[in-house]
Amino acid sequence: MFRKTFASAAAVVALIVTSPAAFAETLGGALVSAYNSSGLLDQNRAVLRAADEDVASAMASLRPTLSYSAGATHAPSSSTGLDVWTETYSLISQLTLYQGGANKLALDASKELVLGAREDLVAAEQNVLLSAISAYLGVRTAQEFVNLRQSNVRVLSEELRAAQDRFSVGEVTRTDVSLAEAQLASARSLLAVAQGDLIQAQEQYRVAVGTAPVSLQIAPRADVGMTQDAATEYALRAHPSILAVQHAIAAAELGVRIAQASNMPSVDLSASFTERRVDGGSFNDSTSYGVSVSGPIYAGGAISSAVRKANAQRDQARAGLHLTTLSVEQGVTNAFSNYRAAVAASDAYRQGVAAAQLAFDGVREEAAAGSRTTIDVLNAEQSLLDARANLVQANANVVLASYNILYATGLLTAEHLNLPVTQYDVEGHYNMVANAPIRSSAQGRALDRVLQALE
Repeated sequence: MFRKTFASAAAVVALIVTSPAAFAETLGGALVSAYNSSGLLDQNRAVLRAADEDVASAMASLRPTLSYSAGATHAPSSSTGLDVWTETYSLISQLTLYQGGANKLALDASKELVLGAREDLVAAEQNVLLSAISAYLGVRTAQEFVNLRQSNVRVLSEELRAAQDRFSVGEVTRTDVSLAEAQLASARSLLAVAQGDLIQAQEQYRVAVGTAPVSLQIAPRADVGMTQDAATEYALRAHPSILAVQHAIAAAELGVRIAQASNMPSVDLSASFTERRVDGGSFNDSTSYGVSVSGPIYAGGAISSAVRKANAQRDQARAGLHLTTLSVEQGVTNAFSNYRAAVAASDAYRQGVAAAQLAFDGVREEAAAGSRTTIDVLNAEQSLLDARANLVQANANVVLASYNILYATGLLTAEHLNLPVTQYDVEGHYNMVANAPIRSSAQGRALDRVLQALE
């Protein structure tokens, strides 16, 4: 896509590494894999190529057509009464000279729809990359939860052994041992749940990225590089959803003019060459040329209805632009708000983990001295676990929120992230088909080779 990138957000995140093996374990590697293997992108690229062909079809309607016909009849002669064979061969050419400008308007409308389809492809690309980021963070978070649960099981196993030892010397009661056993059993069940969540996250990653996750590294947050006001201004000017609707409005306005052109006369030029042979005799040639003018006188209100429908569709598109603009503006505002909240929560949870760690260490030492009970130690351990889990989720939320800002702004693209991928050339196919090449031409044969490579 030939899109101008907001200058202050040119460097979003460093995703380049030194070796393919290391790159495959980073967020950048996941995004590259998602881009290269996405069925959604392939689908939208095919939609774009179909829109390109609408331009070719509209171009073809401006050109003359040439067709042939051949036939043979067996019937009695009017003069002799004997059955005769009559062979007829014809070449017919037709060209619309004037149609109220409808053909040219249809060509312009199809071009607008192509531009809109290109923006839809950008929107699909954003969805693919955001899904990959979400899946990447999901696996990272699920794996850290499993690690926390495993660590919790180990700590509680030690607490159980300590409680049993203290019970054996009469320092605690059987109730303390039972409490430790119950806490350990609960921790093991939660570990099983976390392991199941990890399996689901890994499967989601495989669907979104196209490969199984392997030793995923810490994902960096996106360097947005712009203020909320600047991001809003950019999004309202260049977000793919807004641009797509703007092209849809342009096409709808042309649709109104096309419908109005149905009231205009149509001028057609025709020419034909015919050869006729009777009972195997010599051929008789005939050539004819003609110009015809036609136009509606009364269509039962169908033309007026078509014009009103086109006007309604134009109004629908205009209203859609208003709604899309509001949605994009709200999306940017929400993205920045969520990011600030996620950063604040992460900072708070980080402090909470430090405090919970100090509390747990103190309670455990006091329990060893006999001034704290087993339940105090278990509660402190649970508080520390909850604080660590909250911090893990908060850190993931910060990273995802930073990329959501790019998504809301319209900059979550392979081009803006500088991903090392071969980007789809949206103009390559268009330039090959816009002039409606035929298969027997050199350009037509080149197009066939390109399409075969895409299959």
